[in-house]
Amino acid sequence: MITTDITIRTARLADAEAIGGITSLYAEKGYILKRAPENIIENIRNFFVAEQNGSVIGSCAISFFTLHLAEIRTLAVIDTFKRRGVGSMLVRKAEEVLGEEGVTTAFVLTLSPDFFLSLGYREVSKEMFPQKIWRDCTNCPKLMACDEIAMIKELDGGTVGRKKWNVLG
Repeated sequence: MITTDITIRTARLADAEAIGGITSLYAEKGYILKRAPENIIENIRNFFVAEQNGSVIGSCAISFFTLHLAEIRTLAVIDTFKRRGVGSMLVRKAEEVLGEEGVTTAFVLTLSPDFFLSLGYREVSKEMFPQKIWRDCTNCPKLMACDEIAMIKELDGGTVGRKKWNVLG
């Protein structure tokens, strides 16, 4: 069930505290990595928020790895809005922006593979993303026992007349 009075937009600096509050709840449960407030502020233009009646109810971020490869990350929705389409709306907005930037491949590391399957992602090996491991995973407490599933999606936006990019090359 999608709620129609929800807006998805690029985050603003004023949203940083709300993003931190929502994402810290997920980090405490071990679903995502904890993001320091200064990290959220520094990367605020890579975040999207779901907003209802002026309140931030969810967020996600994008992280660029190459000109054609990017990660959708830090997806979090407050409990009262789960299973109402908010997460899907956030991911679609991230994919739209990535397509506009010419990114042809999006990936996620997730503990919710069924959610991403429903959005057209497919499971792949984490070893396809050594850049991710070098950049982020070395700081993760689950490094030696990672339980996340790597998933990938070829994006249509921004790829007219271009070859799809190979993740490995």
